[in-house]
Amino acid sequence: MLRDITLGQYYPGSSWIHRLDPRVKILGTFAYIITLFLVKDFLGFAIAVGFLALVIAVSKVPLRFILRGLKPIFIIILFTFTVNMFMTKGTTLVEWGFIRISEEGLYNAFFMGLRLVLLIIGSSLMTLTTKPISLTDGIERLLSPFRRMGLPAHELAMMMTIALRFIPTLLEETDKIMKAQMARGADFESGNLLKRAKSLIPLLVPLFISAFRIAQDLAMAMEARCYRGGEQRTRMHSMKFAARDGVAALLMTLFVALVVAQANWAAWW
Repeated sequence: MLRDITLGQYYPGSSWIHRLDPRVKILGTFAYIITLFLVKDFLGFAIAVGFLALVIAVSKVPLRFILRGLKPIFIIILFTFTVNMFMTKGTTLVEWGFIRISEEGLYNAFFMGLRLVLLIIGSSLMTLTTKPISLTDGIERLLSPFRRMGLPAHELAMMMTIALRFIPTLLEETDKIMKAQMARGADFESGNLLKRAKSLIPLLVPLFISAFRIAQDLAMAMEARCYRGGEQRTRMHSMKFAARDGVAALLMTLFVALVVAQANWAAWW
């Protein structure tokens, strides 16, 4: 289950999406996430799904690999679906005691669940097609205008990228600790949900120790290479806005405009 999390992982490739400027991909991902909260009907979600499917096809990242990242958050998706289905008032379809399912509740549950799935896939696709160092440079360049306000752009970009980069590493370490404890008789799979959650508590201490060890090793490695960052840092490959980046930005703008126009049209009618 832990190995199924794809957020923070990089899938090597040379597709058109892989070669895009990281700034375009970061802004495009934020724009896509924002548009997901604008669509509220089937046509709007069809446009969002179609656009995301096109990006996945162009990126050449296997769809099975992307969908694998949804397994660990299936419980969250199911919980969101259930809450919206039972807590939304409207035209009653099914009523059994205090349980009531409305037509509006089914619509909201379906749309909220689909919105969450598209949000996770879109965010994962950005990290899958962007190298960690490129992601750091892109975030730093986007935050650079705020340096005049005293914002440490480089340090913030580095912290966010390291956090994303080490998600797979910590998950792999957790998996190793679980297997080691299972070999000693620990049981993480039997019992109800509450019992299985309590059985994971003994993992926290060795996991924290491992995380601090990894952080210390990383700090020593960066210090041994005389890493300082900030204004004095140089780059082997400088980011340049190419023609393909302009095309991608134009397509993303057209997609956002189409979604906004469709949402306004749906609201008007």
